[in-house]
Amino acid sequence: VVLRPASGSRQQDAPGAADGLALASDPGGTLNFLAMVENLQGDSGRGYYLEMLIGTPPQALNILVDTGSSNFAVAGVPDPDVTSYFNPELSSTYRSQGIEVTVKYSQGSWTGVLGTDVITMPKGLYGSYTINIATILESENFFLPGVKWHGILGLAYDALAKPSSSVETFFDSLVRQAKIPNIFSLQMCGAGLPVSGSGTNGGSLVLGGIEPSLYTGDIWYTPIKEEWYYQVEILKLEVGGQNLQLDCREYNADKAIVDSGTTLLRLPEKVFSAVVQAIARTSLIQEFSSEFWTGTQLACWDRTEKPWSLFPKLSIYLRDENSSRSFRISILPQLYIQPILVIGDNLQCYRFGISSSTNALVIGATVMEGFYVIFDRAQRRVGFAVSPCAEVDGSPVSEIEGPFTTADVASNCVASVSFHEPMLWIASYALMSLCGIILLVLIVLLLIPPRCQHRYTDNDVVNDESSLVRHRWK
Repeated sequence: VVLRPASGSRQQDAPGAADGLALASDPGGTLNFLAMVENLQGDSGRGYYLEMLIGTPPQALNILVDTGSSNFAVAGVPDPDVTSYFNPELSSTYRSQGIEVTVKYSQGSWTGVLGTDVITMPKGLYGSYTINIATILESENFFLPGVKWHGILGLAYDALAKPSSSVETFFDSLVRQAKIPNIFSLQMCGAGLPVSGSGTNGGSLVLGGIEPSLYTGDIWYTPIKEEWYYQVEILKLEVGGQNLQLDCREYNADKAIVDSGTTLLRLPEKVFSAVVQAIARTSLIQEFSSEFWTGTQLACWDRTEKPWSLFPKLSIYLRDENSSRSFRISILPQLYIQPILVIGDNLQCYRFGISSSTNALVIGATVMEGFYVIFDRAQRRVGFAVSPCAEVDGSPVSEIEGPFTTADVASNCVASVSFHEPMLWIASYALMSLCGIILLVLIVLLLIPPRCQHRYTDNDVVNDESSLVRHRWK
């Protein structure tokens, strides 16, 4: 039974729900949530990955968990930066679709061929399922030195799938074939640990529901504004308890998304500048190199010192399901001042875990490592709860508080509906079709004998109501 307060969006879940969700202790169900606990490894610098068995006989690969894309793809040929790859020729169940696909990310890209094969997951999901899979044949800056994963699991909506939204996504296939609820949840445990350390930090991807042991307190939900990325609505930011006083549309320019495949908290340029100024103003450091804020320089302290006490708390306000209310998720400096390098015996160096972005506010690993994040696709919402692994030296480094009134912000902080790629493709095809029709008409007119052509008289008028000047395409 799912317990919900009558007048809010906070929720405390029992281990199972009545809509087909198996109890965590039920070994006969499709799902075993307890078995999914700590099924991830990795770190915030190089991503969190899941072991998966692909093909017949099964080939074991580590797959990066990415809520900011929608294709499931694995290395299909040897690559200098991957330790293993999927060989479709060794799988009796692999079927090529012969369709080439290219996917570009904010960093890196790959090109491969679409096919299908069976997958099994060793921890917590019983059975084998046939999934669309792209075998990567060429890539650029996608597999990086030191990464321990061999492919990517895109968990966003089919609107982002390449080459078109007709490619059924991995999770949609699981929901349809395994008949699991249309919800998954994610915990990444790297708070206060080196950004690119041993790569063995724990984490959990729970497919089909919510595991109560992975969070404390209540779950707070914010609506998904549009189903492509997990796009949410951010109302305001505070640094050290002080509101940045920006128009709330600045925070959502041109979208605000929750993306486990992005390392940092990325902010639109105007918001980033305001956050840096506020941190510099409220921190206890008088002089600070500008290169630290831009990510081109590290800041180092004696290893016996902990610099986190010098920096303020950062809070993000999200619209509640009740649109007249909001809640805030807060991260302490232990999450955004990140250890990255040890120099000699005495110095520990840190990087700034926030960067600027030209096209989105991205809640990436910098923030997500503080929370258990629920992607409730069935009810079109994203939930946040405090993660018990978000602790440094025994103290929590993340907080959730609410509710707060939204009387001081606009009723809608998302400027306009995002005009994303599938719509652009439709517009492109429509324009190409129109151009083709116009070209055909011109060819026909050129071929008509002159005697058949209309001769204009003084009575013929071409007015603005019918001209392309009035009805032109912009």
